[in-house]
Amino acid sequence: MRRISSAKRYAQAVFELAVEKNEFDSWQEGLKKIVDLTTDNKLMALLENPNLSFAAKKTLLQERLGKISPLASNLALLLVSRRLLRRSGDLLEKYNELLDAHRGVERAKVTTALSLDDKERDAISHRLGEIVERKVVVDAQVDPSITGGFIARIGDTLIDGSVHQKLETLKRTLVEVGR
Repeated sequence: MRRISSAKRYAQAVFELAVEKNEFDSWQEGLKKIVDLTTDNKLMALLENPNLSFAAKKTLLQERLGKISPLASNLALLLVSRRLLRRSGDLLEKYNELLDAHRGVERAKVTTALSLDDKERDAISHRLGEIVERKVVVDAQVDPSITGGFIARIGDTLIDGSVHQKLETLKRTLVEVGR
C-alpha cells in the first residue's frame, strides 16, 4: 500500500471475500483491530524488525489481535510480511468506501464555520440525501474562514454554499457590472 492503488486492491479483495461470505461487519471489525495495532510503537518496532523471525511476529500478532477471523489474521500476516502494516488505515478507509457504496450510503465531507449540533447535521444530511438520491452520512469539520454556510464534498461533487463564496461571487458580479 505504498500507493493508494495498492490499498484499493487489498480492499477490493477483502470486500469480495466479505460479499462471498456475507461477513461485512466481521471484516470491518477485523480491519479495525489490525489498524489499532499500528498505534503501538513498541509493537510496530518489533513487527518491522528484520532480525525477528516471522514465527515470532506471527505469535505477537495472534496475541495482540485476539479473536479475529482466520482470513483477517492471514491478511495481517501478509501485511507484516510485505512491510505494509502501517498502511492498513488506507485499506480500512477503502474497504469502508466499498461497504458504503454496497449499502447505498454516500459520505459527505461538510465544512462549516461553526461546529454542527446533531439537528443541524441531520438537516444537512437529509438535504444532501435529496440531492444525490441516496442516504448521506456527514463527516463534519470546522473552518472559520468560510464565514458561514457550508461546503460539502460528496465524491467528486462540490457544493459550495459558504458565505465566503457568495461574497466572492457578488464581488465578481459588481466588478463585471462596473466595466
